[in-house]
Amino acid sequence: MTAFKLKLVDQEYVLHKTAWLAQQVKATKGKGKNVEPYYPFFKKFFNYEKAQREALGETSEELKDSNLSKLLKKANK
Repeated sequence: MTAFKLKLVDQEYVLHKTAWLAQQVKATKGKGKNVEPYYPFFKKFFNYEKAQREALGETSEELKDSNLSKLLKKANK
């Protein structure tokens, strides 16, 4: 069952990647000279690692700690 779930995540990845490439040509935010892509990175559109962790049933406790440490480092600069 785990292999099946991971296969579905891979298929979802391909679909999202295709959609991202299709919309990347058109999607922007801002006006005038300040126009920029709405999704500057594919990972903001689809987080493959997160989808894998969810398929494997792993919790996101480590991710919360990682985000917290990043925020603390940023605040200390």
